[in-house]
Amino acid sequence: MTTHETEETGGSSPLDVEIGALGGGSAELARYAGQVVLVVNVASKCGLTPQYAGLERLHEQYAAKGFTVLGVPCNQFMGQEPGTSEEIAEFCSATYGVTFPMTEKVEVNGEGRHALYERLTGFADAEGHSGDVRWNFEKFLIGRDGEVVARFSPQVEPEAAELVAALEGALG
Repeated sequence: MTTHETEETGGSSPLDVEIGALGGGSAELARYAGQVVLVVNVASKCGLTPQYAGLERLHEQYAAKGFTVLGVPCNQFMGQEPGTSEEIAEFCSATYGVTFPMTEKVEVNGEGRHALYERLTGFADAEGHSGDVRWNFEKFLIGRDGEVVARFSPQVEPEAAELVAALEGALG
């Protein structure tokens, strides 16, 4: 059990952990059980920030089939997500029209790594990378069974063929 987990988190699925929502309260990840979820650590001031547009298009295109993108703000990579929750929400909405859910800002690496990322980072991507998140916009695809089915490097665009194929495969 990590320092961020409690007895209530139970299970081993990333969706079993507690994490706050960007606007306050709980993000209630358990409500996504039985769905396909793409968890992405996001940042507003990164060269990869335009990926928000592709993430929103994926979210809109596949939501009716039981899919959601879950944005997880993180300021661990060169301070590229310095804003408050309100500033992050305003930026995402005004700049990219983001409608997918966002969590509170957390750490994805190191001693303060959130329990969500404790459960995600053990999964390797197609190149065999597991462990620490490399940069903003690393992507983890969680299947309907609550298990990680794919991991994509930050440079893989949201609408890249390999990501869409994995997403469609997970949706069935």
